[in-house]
Amino acid sequence: MGMNGADIIIYIDGEAVGSQRDCSMEEQTATIDMSSKDSRAQRVDPGRYSATLSLDALYVPTDTAYLALQSAMRNGTKVEVVVVEDNVALESAEAVVTNLGKAAPDQGETTISAQLTIDGEWVSGS
Repeated sequence: MGMNGADIIIYIDGEAVGSQRDCSMEEQTATIDMSSKDSRAQRVDPGRYSATLSLDALYVPTDTAYLALQSAMRNGTKVEVVVVEDNVALESAEAVVTNLGKAAPDQGETTISAQLTIDGEWVSGS
């Protein structure tokens, strides 16, 4: 049986301000070049870890929640991101909202999008 996916919930001061089921998460580890002139082969060690999230259809329940998210982005306030599956918090992290977009087409639904950069590492559980 296939799994329907995880919920991504964004909190500011303990209040849920956004959630999304369809999210792109990207994790990276940079490399440090440890090569020397003695060998042609490249030698590397792990460097900095980073993670980003792209939310293309973020559900924001109220205008107040949107304004809180917008204020967090404009003021550089960190938000909490929680990944939930089957009502169980799998992992959480603090993040910076690096991009917040809104599309409001004529006679259509408004769509909110956001980009988040994780501060530090993911923590198991909530």
